[in-house]
Amino acid sequence: MLRLTEIKLPLAHADGDIKAAILKRLGIADDELINYVVFKRGVDARKPNAILNTYTLDVTVSDESAILTRFKSDPHLKYSPDTSYQFIAQAPQNLTSRPVVVGMGPAGLFAGLLLAQMGFRPLILERGKAVRERTKDTFGLWRQGVLNPESNVQFGEGGAGTFSDGKLYSQIKDPRYLSRKVLEEFVKAGAPEEILYESHPHIGTFRLVGMVEKMRETILSLGGEIRFESRVDNIEISDGPGNIGQVTGVVLASGEHIETCYLVLAVGHSARDTFEMIHRRGIYIEAKPFSIGLRIEHPQSLIDRARYGKNAGNPQLGAADYKLVHHASNGRSVYSFCMCPGGTVVAATSEPGRVVTNGMSQYSRNERNANSGIVVGITPEQDYPGDALAGVEFQRRWESRAFELGGKNYQAPGQLVGDFLAGRPSTKFGEVLPSYTPGVHLTDLSTALPDYAIEAIREALPAFVKQIKGFDLPDAILTGVETRTSSPIRIKRNKEDYQSINTRGLYPTGEGAGYAGGILSAAVDGIEVAEAVALSMAKSMQEQFCQNQR
Repeated sequence: MLRLTEIKLPLAHADGDIKAAILKRLGIADDELINYVVFKRGVDARKPNAILNTYTLDVTVSDESAILTRFKSDPHLKYSPDTSYQFIAQAPQNLTSRPVVVGMGPAGLFAGLLLAQMGFRPLILERGKAVRERTKDTFGLWRQGVLNPESNVQFGEGGAGTFSDGKLYSQIKDPRYLSRKVLEEFVKAGAPEEILYESHPHIGTFRLVGMVEKMRETILSLGGEIRFESRVDNIEISDGPGNIGQVTGVVLASGEHIETCYLVLAVGHSARDTFEMIHRRGIYIEAKPFSIGLRIEHPQSLIDRARYGKNAGNPQLGAADYKLVHHASNGRSVYSFCMCPGGTVVAATSEPGRVVTNGMSQYSRNERNANSGIVVGITPEQDYPGDALAGVEFQRRWESRAFELGGKNYQAPGQLVGDFLAGRPSTKFGEVLPSYTPGVHLTDLSTALPDYAIEAIREALPAFVKQIKGFDLPDAILTGVETRTSSPIRIKRNKEDYQSINTRGLYPTGEGAGYAGGILSAAVDGIEVAEAVALSMAKSMQEQFCQNQR
């Protein structure tokens, strides 16, 4: 089979046009083309009034060698790579230990799934509730202003990605096509098959709920165990060789002790109490850069027109998105983050007395507004020097300030873009009505973030007009604050075996560990960590050491 890339056709092309393009590109007769399948489909919208579909195709022809010889200098025609996933280990029959996975977001879910598929019968501990119960608690904050600190947008089965746009693409290097494995598992769990070939696939919150439940059932059917409302409050560590500790178990909030020498830590980027605990235990962590900012909402129709021109509203295109970057004169980088076409701004706090915003879309992406984070990059050296947890306290400070500005009732502080740029408080809404619930309290956002961030965002919004006409719409709404773009810490691990650099048996993974950013990259990281655990458990030397510690 051959992989043919960069086949471009008009947006409104006929079904037979793909076949005709293959025959023309390869210079072959109709009977020489045996079959073709679409491996990837994207949209080239650089010219809004002449939008093209772009295809990557897997093509079967009668004489592959002859065609490859003829096109040997063509970078867009190669043999199709093998994208099938191969398990790298299977549990031994005399398995005496059981891996424990802490957290059931994308990283923990896929780590648990892969370990179960390889026969290791993992135990998954999730501090929050099962996904449908968790959804009810999340709606309790959104609709009634009642926060459950253990069951919310951040904590519970499915992780923070459950209440998001469900984007399934990333910029990670993926030579083994592990992302393909993730997408295939999602399709098995009920995702639409189009995610396998769309260049920017997404699922949406409501579909994710059902998929997570089906993946849970798969893990249980393979011998895994899942416990909800089981927060890990301590990791037990014994002295190992060379001043390197060895995990021997965990202690739950209930006081229960669970023995394990293989602990996957997939707690997400908001498990601040867990970060504090592992720091006290001496597990090596370090502060890392992240970003802070505000959410912005425009009419989705404005974004569609700016991106698609006369093709705005075409059902083949759906709701338009964008990706923006501006390098401000004060040295700060400002960029759009987690853009949600046809979506809503959601309350995403997990701690009482704090306000955090995020974005979410359903599969249909048919809500009135588009929203995105407009965030500013920050670094520990420049903005929150101190110990490894200084970034956590930085986040808390501005989330608490947002709570105050919003009226201390979980409403978000908001301001119209025109007023924000002019430096005056907002007093009434205009054309754009905010989607955030429990509600938006209009105010002055100039003290909602550090001065350098406000300055950089004020410069960036008019600059973004060069890419999205009308981006500085005076009636567009800003809400604050966006602080949890990524983890403020990194639990540093070895590149070779994915274990903590000073604690054997501890496998940090996903966004909370500082090694992913989004559903797909976190899931891929969970797979890689599961593979590392499986290989480690197959080695008798470490297994024997673990037995001696008991």
